[in-house]
Amino acid sequence: MKSLTFVLLLCGFLAGTLPTQAQEQKKAEEQLRTLIEKVQTKLKANKRTEADLADELKEFDALILEHKNEKTEEVARVLLMKGALYVQVLDLPDKGGPLFKQVQKDFPGTEAAKSAEKLFASIEAQAEVRKIQSKLIVGSEFPNFEEKDLTGKPLSIASFKGKYVLVDFWATWCGPCVAELPNVLNAYKEYHSKGLEIVGISLDEDKEKLNLFLKKHSMPWAQYFDGKGWQSKLAGQYGVNSIPATYLLDKEGKIIAKDLRGEALAAELEKLLKK
Repeated sequence: MKSLTFVLLLCGFLAGTLPTQAQEQKKAEEQLRTLIEKVQTKLKANKRTEADLADELKEFDALILEHKNEKTEEVARVLLMKGALYVQVLDLPDKGGPLFKQVQKDFPGTEAAKSAEKLFASIEAQAEVRKIQSKLIVGSEFPNFEEKDLTGKPLSIASFKGKYVLVDFWATWCGPCVAELPNVLNAYKEYHSKGLEIVGISLDEDKEKLNLFLKKHSMPWAQYFDGKGWQSKLAGQYGVNSIPATYLLDKEGKIIAKDLRGEALAAELEKLLKK
């Protein structure tokens, strides 16, 4: 997904989004266009490590040095694209972040600076997600929440103490979530009477659509829903940035396993609850 975002930036540039006024601006634009085409060729060949792109990264540096005295949109875009390459393809935010800040500092008011501000904010958000996720490891206690479910009844993890709990972050619009649903339904049918509870945390935005889906698929377990999609309160609280995402908890609320699917989920539940 990160590389796709970068490719979209490339396509926007190659489509001719930059103005060309002075000769210097045109030269910088054409040089960047040529460089981007080289990067795009390597990405298509699945060459996407820092070593693979070492020559192109050096070319970015050479371009920046050549045009260091030009405070134009085009030169700002050179820095922006290098930063995006580090962050969205190479997954090196520590190298890309400073470039985004430099764009904002050296080229205020440009479109590139506006884009850099958004991209830097994204880096900070992802860092926070990783910080949260690093604490949600097997053996750690799953942090409690106290909310209301879709029907308005109190809902918390603590209320299920003494039960095994599968916390399932999902949405009706999520293809992999829907594909996994039969396994979750089978797990509930097989093990609910033996001590398994499921708590759904829906990232849907349409309450009516969610209710119809729950009824159609006979999903009886509690659901949390606030209608905010990816901005869902609990998705943020638990650092969820992709779904389906699941946590299997023991009777004390500690994490036994994460992101179990299909046969792996069935095998773990059989080990815990088969009698």
